[in-house]
Amino acid sequence: MERKYTSFNEIEKDLRALKLKKDIDLVCLKSDYQSLLRNLSISKLFSDSIAQLKESIINKQRSLLALIGGFLLRRFFNR
Repeated sequence: MERKYTSFNEIEKDLRALKLKKDIDLVCLKSDYQSLLRNLSISKLFSDSIAQLKESIINKQRSLLALIGGFLLRRFFNR
């Protein structure tokens, strides 16, 4: 969409707005880059892996307890 300007003040106003938008976009880009670096760091990846391992072990323990509980209940009610 082409815009017709009637004065230099309108052009300067649009240029200031575009510069502010560019500055905001640059700050957002830097923030995203820093966040990416934090998330891809070795310590973050290691801690995430440990957390997933712990969760997996806990889920397996719960499954094993449910299996043992079911077995004991069947034994108890079948007598």
